[in-house]
Amino acid sequence: MRQRTLRVFSSLAVASWLIAATFQPALGQATPAEKIKTLDGFKIELVYSVPQNQGSWVSLTHDPKGRLIASDQYGRIYRIDVSKSGEEKPKVEPIEVAIGRAQGLLCAFDSLYVVAHAGGGQPAGLYRLKDTNNDDRYDSVQMLRRFEGGGEHGPHAVILSPDKKSLYICGGNHTKIPKPENSVVPRLWQEDQLLPSMKDANGHAAGIKAPGGWIAQTDPDGKTFELMSIGFRNEYDIAFSSAGELFTYDADMEWDIGTPWYRPTRICHVINGSEFGWRTGTGKWPVYFPDSLPPTLDIGPGSPTGIVFGTGAKFPEKYQRALFICDWSYGLVYAVHMKPDGSTYSAEKEVFCSAPALQAADITINPVDKSLYFVIGGRRTQSGLYRVTYTGKESTDPAKPLEVNDLAKTRRQLEVLQRQRGKEVVEKAWKYLGHEDRFIRFAARTAIEHQEVGLWEEMALKEENATARTQALIALARKTGDSGRQQKVLSALAEIDWNELSDAQRVDLVRAYSLAVIRMGGPTQSARQIINKSLASKYPAKDAPSNQELCRLLIATQAQGVIDKTLDLLVKAPTQEEQLHYALCLSALSSGWTLDQRKRYYQWFIDAGKFYGGRSFAGFLNNIKNRSRQSLDRRTQRMLGNLLNQRPTNVDPYADLKARKFVKSWKMDDLTGDLETALKDRDFENGRKMFGIAQCYKCHRFADQGGIVGPDLTVVGRRFNKKDLLETLLDPNKSVSDQYEATEFELEDGRVIVGRVVNLNNKNYMVQPDMMKPNKMVNINVKQIVEQRPSKVSLMPSGLLDTLTKDDILDLMAYLRSGGDKDFEELKKSKDKK
Repeated sequence: MRQRTLRVFSSLAVASWLIAATFQPALGQATPAEKIKTLDGFKIELVYSVPQNQGSWVSLTHDPKGRLIASDQYGRIYRIDVSKSGEEKPKVEPIEVAIGRAQGLLCAFDSLYVVAHAGGGQPAGLYRLKDTNNDDRYDSVQMLRRFEGGGEHGPHAVILSPDKKSLYICGGNHTKIPKPENSVVPRLWQEDQLLPSMKDANGHAAGIKAPGGWIAQTDPDGKTFELMSIGFRNEYDIAFSSAGELFTYDADMEWDIGTPWYRPTRICHVINGSEFGWRTGTGKWPVYFPDSLPPTLDIGPGSPTGIVFGTGAKFPEKYQRALFICDWSYGLVYAVHMKPDGSTYSAEKEVFCSAPALQAADITINPVDKSLYFVIGGRRTQSGLYRVTYTGKESTDPAKPLEVNDLAKTRRQLEVLQRQRGKEVVEKAWKYLGHEDRFIRFAARTAIEHQEVGLWEEMALKEENATARTQALIALARKTGDSGRQQKVLSALAEIDWNELSDAQRVDLVRAYSLAVIRMGGPTQSARQIINKSLASKYPAKDAPSNQELCRLLIATQAQGVIDKTLDLLVKAPTQEEQLHYALCLSALSSGWTLDQRKRYYQWFIDAGKFYGGRSFAGFLNNIKNRSRQSLDRRTQRMLGNLLNQRPTNVDPYADLKARKFVKSWKMDDLTGDLETALKDRDFENGRKMFGIAQCYKCHRFADQGGIVGPDLTVVGRRFNKKDLLETLLDPNKSVSDQYEATEFELEDGRVIVGRVVNLNNKNYMVQPDMMKPNKMVNINVKQIVEQRPSKVSLMPSGLLDTLTKDDILDLMAYLRSGGDKDFEELKKSKDKK
């Protein structure tokens, strides 16, 4: 790539750019440290309240001398000397070079690396700043690689590799992959949609195709880029653990809340060659697709920004190990605690610090004073720089670097094979295709997809292990895309005994069938015959993921009876997300309908008025209905009459609950005695049904389904004992999490607004007053606020269990404690009876 060097203040144009960058709207002072809640033993200080003429800071790093470097989102880069103590203000000075608008900063290799956005005559790209005359001032700028893309989904962080020999860079889904010379990700990505997907109902990212956001590695001179991972929406930052494992915090699409394709913000363990399945609109892959990887932890709604591991901080060992992540919109910094789980990790989150409108943008550990620093700012909001130190009594001795377990070592060995070629690579990787660990299977399949098909095609078709055969045939479908091979692949899949598979294996198998259709010639007549003979009788299955994937496949192949079966699921599924999935799939089926089936289908759209979601929810619902109408002839339209044109009526979201007979205003004493003696032999399916009846799905996510405006309850059974869990259900006001705590705003005009701050823009708070209506927002200008204080009342209403029987409540308790596992101890007998 051609190198470009820019000299400082060399022209009037550069001077004009620097002057323009300093003018920002007048803002107040940064949030006082005493207003920020944090954990016991930790102290937060406001080091610097950024004046309006220095902009709104969004990126932060440190140099070898312990000075911090920060960048205004729309302007200049600053160096901050934080060595001052007490009440003295730090020394802040602009870096006098014609570069700015950075969303990634890193000091390494005697340079300052800047991932800059376009503006003021500056193209977006990776830049290298150097001090060429040793006067402690950067005086040259060199573009190493140009990026295509910008905005808040543009190019982002740059960090140092664990061996300190290379750089890692990430970009959001509005940034094209920067023409990498190499790739450990097989260059096979496609949309891979079995049924036509829909673009976002409001047009966001409508024209952006796979692979979405990316992570790449490059040398210090930026000469050779290697693509490492794909399939993100908008991962702002990346970080390595002390064990050398890479993680990121990926963004959600909050407009999709309430839909089955919504994916919460999430922590991802980024292994080499990985794919995380972001696609535009309805096309986002569910977490169970075997050709992608699942998140380590769903965080929930938010706006991910900077992340850093606590390595090197003078903190207790637990927090040296933690991954600190910033949520810009909800004013939170989490500490995410990892623990090995097979070859990857599981994790739990903990609110580390929080405050309304604490728009945390980036975070770093200063290796000189061993403190954690974070900066708030962005979108022209008030910026501030904060320091976090530990003042408690626990030991802060440096923690030893983490070691990986044997399974992780195996996975890493398979990742190495992704850069090698030949028969020996196939032989080494093949034996891991059937491994019980999903990350190991993925790494093995990725290594095989890099090899010539002739080395392993026959092995794939003849493999005896069901899991390994499924994975190998997924690889073959992705690698060749050859319609001439479709019948062989489908026949080999049909030899796998459905009844001998677990639920997860069945989902993988259906995805393999689907990829053979998508990639190898479509739903041909022979493909329909094989698939319908093998799978039509298996639908509906007993688990939601299998049903959802069988639905896609059997509709695509027009299986007999699929409409009635899907309509039954459409009206009986306990969550609106599941129901919307079936409605979307049916909208793609243009033939084979009876008039009665059409009536049932369009009646569902009227009943869907009780559903709520994000900004795009109503538009998606309307677009699904409109797509289905395109296949109707005039006669059918006339016969459907008003049913076809009637719009959903907004109804009380608690209508289904209120329609049930009142049983009792349940108290703890009514149920405590049953927690040990009667919380056995419970009914999983009824517990799942009660989770829907009690409206829990409206706000809470459980086993990858449900709402997200309340806490994810999948692991609630591990966090609470039986008594505490029951008390949380019966008395939600007794303990309110900081993360979901509402704020009372008393305004100058006498109004009092209660809700959660979910976003900011300049001087306005965007407040969500109703958890059941996540798209309803109230804008509050900060100048109108007389007082703001934490609300003592939970946003979760009381009395949700009053129409449930005692058995219903105990089934619900067992379901919550199971985490979605049908084999959970308290459910085993119930399952065996069935």
